[in-house]
Amino acid sequence: MPIVPYALLTVARRAPSLKRVRPDIPDSSVAAHPAAARPTERNTEVSSNNDSSSPIEDGRSPVLQVSPLGFPWQTIDPFLFCVYHDDAYPKANAQMGPEAPLAGRQIGQDFSRKDGWSMYHGDTVPGFPSHPHRGFETVTIVRKGLVDHSDSLGATARFGGGDVQWLTAGKGIVHSEMFPLLDANAPNPLELFQIWLNLPARSKMAEPHFTMFWSEAIPHFASDDAAGGRTEVAVIAGRFGGTAAGNGEPIRPLPPPPDSWAAQADADVAIWTLKMTPGAQWTLPPAAGEGTRRMLYFFKGAVATIAGRRVEGPAAIELRADTAVELRNGDEEPGEFLLLQGRPIAEPVAQYGPFVMNTQAEISQTLADYRRTQFGGWPWSDPAPVHGRDAARFARHPGGREEKPAT
Repeated sequence: MPIVPYALLTVARRAPSLKRVRPDIPDSSVAAHPAAARPTERNTEVSSNNDSSSPIEDGRSPVLQVSPLGFPWQTIDPFLFCVYHDDAYPKANAQMGPEAPLAGRQIGQDFSRKDGWSMYHGDTVPGFPSHPHRGFETVTIVRKGLVDHSDSLGATARFGGGDVQWLTAGKGIVHSEMFPLLDANAPNPLELFQIWLNLPARSKMAEPHFTMFWSEAIPHFASDDAAGGRTEVAVIAGRFGGTAAGNGEPIRPLPPPPDSWAAQADADVAIWTLKMTPGAQWTLPPAAGEGTRRMLYFFKGAVATIAGRRVEGPAAIELRADTAVELRNGDEEPGEFLLLQGRPIAEPVAQYGPFVMNTQAEISQTLADYRRTQFGGWPWSDPAPVHGRDAARFARHPGGREEKPAT
């Protein structure tokens, strides 16, 4: 899912569209002529367009920088991109879209958050119709609501309620991610993260596929402090434990896809979500690897104390990864955090919308490949398929293998 307006190259029922939907996306005249492409040479160091970002001068502090959260969230290598969506969709209509007028929205590219929600690139059902990717991975964490996935390999899935889809785009895939609204009698909230994790040069042309982490199988850990506060951690990626987990054995996450940077033992990639009750205290353990970098996103809650520093949310906090960090949530309301860490890939990043490679020549080749092959084409009659009114979660992989959450 792009979860940003990067759905440039729609393939179903019409010729590929290269409509420019954001100022940072090159225009269609460039996209139509791959040799003329000028990809963005991205620096994956943490950055912010907000002048209120606050680097820490004290070299001894575990807190390196605090910045306000924007859209998307700033990231550091090996992560390319992170965005948080919290849409308060109303009751569903008969087409699994919102039972509400769409007047005043720019349908096809609605990021307005009018009335607390957006249609994104959807016309009837909100979401992101068919669009391509190459050269990186998407990790989609759906906390509320449902996502319907379809792709150019003939695979489909419906996931939500804490499920995670980890998709390796590799040499190229086209997929859609739609947000079906199923409840006609009550609101249909949607809450999710999408994270883009880079692939190293040796893996950028890996075979595309996706892996499902069903919520029932994702390891969780809870810690109660002396004052009765509780911290709950969902371990999506990255070994966790054992002292910090309160026992002698580490918590081992589900295995990432084999071509992922996270599958490398020394990459030290971690993706955790944290939820703290009012006033809760907990010590974030240090990372295991050398050279690891770490970002902590404080996305829900009013105020927290991070290594003795008061931080008002929402905020992005870069931390020293080799140091344990004391976290204390404010007393008034629950606090929630997302942690992303990893050893940098430390390779050049050339990005053109939904394509992430190492050089401009590779981007030009990617555009030529996509124009020629459509990355296998789109096997569905609709650019934005949804999978019916049955709320059951499932995944149907290329070749027909089916899986469902354990009950």
